[in-house]
Amino acid sequence: MQSSGTSQSDSNSSLNEHVACPACGLLCDDLAVSIDVENRPEVVRNGCSRSVAFFSRADTEGTPRVSGKPASLQAAIARAAEILTSARQPVIAGLGTEVQGMRAVMRLADSTGGTLDHMNSVSSLRNTLVVQNSGWMVTTLTEVRNRVDLLLVIGTDIVSYNPRFFERTIWNSETMFGQDTSRREIVYLGGRGLDTSHGISPAGVKPTELECDPGQLPEVTAALRALVAGKKLQVSNVAGIPLSELETLAARLHAAKYSVIAWVSSAFDFPHAELTVQNITETVIKLNEKTRSSGLPLGGSEGDYSVNQTGTWISGYPVRSSLMAGYPEYDPWQFDAARMLNEGEADTLLWISSFNAEKTPPNCKVPTIVIGHPAMKFEQQPDVFIPVGIPGIDHAGTMFRIDSSVTLPLRALRTSCLPPLAEVIDAIEAATRLDSETC
Repeated sequence: MQSSGTSQSDSNSSLNEHVACPACGLLCDDLAVSIDVENRPEVVRNGCSRSVAFFSRADTEGTPRVSGKPASLQAAIARAAEILTSARQPVIAGLGTEVQGMRAVMRLADSTGGTLDHMNSVSSLRNTLVVQNSGWMVTTLTEVRNRVDLLLVIGTDIVSYNPRFFERTIWNSETMFGQDTSRREIVYLGGRGLDTSHGISPAGVKPTELECDPGQLPEVTAALRALVAGKKLQVSNVAGIPLSELETLAARLHAAKYSVIAWVSSAFDFPHAELTVQNITETVIKLNEKTRSSGLPLGGSEGDYSVNQTGTWISGYPVRSSLMAGYPEYDPWQFDAARMLNEGEADTLLWISSFNAEKTPPNCKVPTIVIGHPAMKFEQQPDVFIPVGIPGIDHAGTMFRIDSSVTLPLRALRTSCLPPLAEVIDAIEAATRLDSETC
């Protein structure tokens, strides 16, 4: 008997429908993925460039290694536990995993006094710092799909990070309130050479484009915030954008019934980018004095939203946190894994990347344990490498969508001999406790 959502498409493959894809923060859950006789997945419907790459790179086998030599899983777990037990200040970084994996990681960090840092922390902190400093008003993908009439996209084309965003959220054919989505207005503010073709409506209406260099977004967003607040600016242009066009944009935002301002923090690669995010969120707050508006942070990859959500509900803090003191501490600067390794503060690195074989650990001088994608290759062989199953292909799991309001299940699409990350981490944690008792 086939499991729910799985059928035989022909004699050589099985077809899995309604599959959730963890390749980006949208977690599109309408994919059809076939598994061929060699146990390899292929997206056959509703795929995008990211999903096709994610499923096509899913190796079926991997061998644990200790000091670069093949080893049994038990030997690799024992060696990893030995390294962590002897460490005084271990860093657990990368953290490319989903909810169940992160729950296990939190238990291991608690027992070993580990510091936690996600590979995407530099960009995700641009949002986190704003929430902690002043709060924000953000919405969900579902509300955007049903209500937005003006979408302002700042500093990105979105599709470079979330390829199906416009297809699934803006140009959807049905809404709860009978809105004609083809009449939605799209404005791109900032950036150059962006792919704005997805902002063309089904009726052929082109989006408005106000270009500037990405590094000039701080002054542009500050100017728009001032204009929305009713301030007068004594300039003719801002970063090359005519003031009159920014004034028109401010008026359009005030006139909209439900505007949404979207951004991707990864695209804000300039100093103090959190202040630009704050300009955006404060503009949204000002608009809500007279109309309805919401922010929409997008992007998301390598399980970063799931990791931060899980860490926060367990410890009270997102990553860049530590359990070295025996209780949770949070400091975005002190617990930066890259800084700790570069300055010699960390004496062990545990790197986790179960979604992406290309996300390998930084070369460093401390003992290194890698638990991750079976196709990972290394310039510098880690002390221990343990390949694990890929979430959403080899084993089930749970992930948070980019809007943090919805969790979606990942399914096991094929039989795999590779263990889930959570199982391996729990085994290492049990072995560290045994080692500590022996010592």
